[in-house]
Amino acid sequence: MDIQSASVIAAALAIGLASIGPGLGQGNASGQAVAGIARQPEAEGKIRGTLLLTLAFMESLTIYGLVVALVLLFANPYV
Repeated sequence: MDIQSASVIAAALAIGLASIGPGLGQGNASGQAVAGIARQPEAEGKIRGTLLLTLAFMESLTIYGLVVALVLLFANPYV
């Protein structure tokens, strides 16, 4: 296996594994936020603001995985 094919496999693993954790976390956070809003409708504004900030931080982890995959594919330092 040469460097190019190993880089493609590593890029696929990077984007795949980088999307699993945030995907599960976003689903869990959204479910808990909906449950919290259902229990306390008057706190909806604070819960929604915190949820959106948390989702943005989780999504940034996926973007880091995408950046690693793009570097491995197009600007590979090992070639």
